[in-house]
Amino acid sequence: MKSVFSLSQDRRSDAILKRLVVTGYKQHELGIFDDKHPGIRFIKKSLMKRLLDLLDEDLEWVIVSGQLGIETWAAEVVIELKVEYPHLRLAVITPFLEQEKNWNETKKEKYHSIIAQADYTTSLTKRPYEAPWQFIEKDKFFMRNSDGILIVFDEENDGSPKFVKKAAERHAAQTDYRVLTITADDLQVIAEEEQLNGWQ
Repeated sequence: MKSVFSLSQDRRSDAILKRLVVTGYKQHELGIFDDKHPGIRFIKKSLMKRLLDLLDEDLEWVIVSGQLGIETWAAEVVIELKVEYPHLRLAVITPFLEQEKNWNETKKEKYHSIIAQADYTTSLTKRPYEAPWQFIEKDKFFMRNSDGILIVFDEENDGSPKFVKKAAERHAAQTDYRVLTITADDLQVIAEEEQLNGWQ
């Protein structure tokens, strides 16, 4: 059976991957508006599977900016994994201060819980939101300070991750940077596996 995460879809080098950025769609881009959505389970399971593989390759740090969606779910998966892999570290590096300012109380609470459990937190620009340049600077900083990136992105569905994916691929063309992806097909395989397990 074909591996869920085939290397053919990843731009891969032989570089050791100790520091990994995880990003992808924002919650609303996936049509997910609360934590009860069944799709979250499959996304987190896919993230868990990929991170477990990377832990076998000496992964030490997972870095996110803390935006709602793939990044906060990835942070929750890392917090869960830290129980069995205490050497694994979580960094939340926001592009600007108070990114959660306009979120509802439930989302703020969840975000503050992630921040409290992270091993490292900071804000890159040390000021509130001003302009899109803060996101661009964040992406550049992340690529300079990591060995690879895992992006939940599907080529057939547009969205914000396409910009960071293009930037990461440009960076990878000149360095040993690794660009890994989880696609809609990967998520579908996870959903089907779970369905099969439910029938057994």
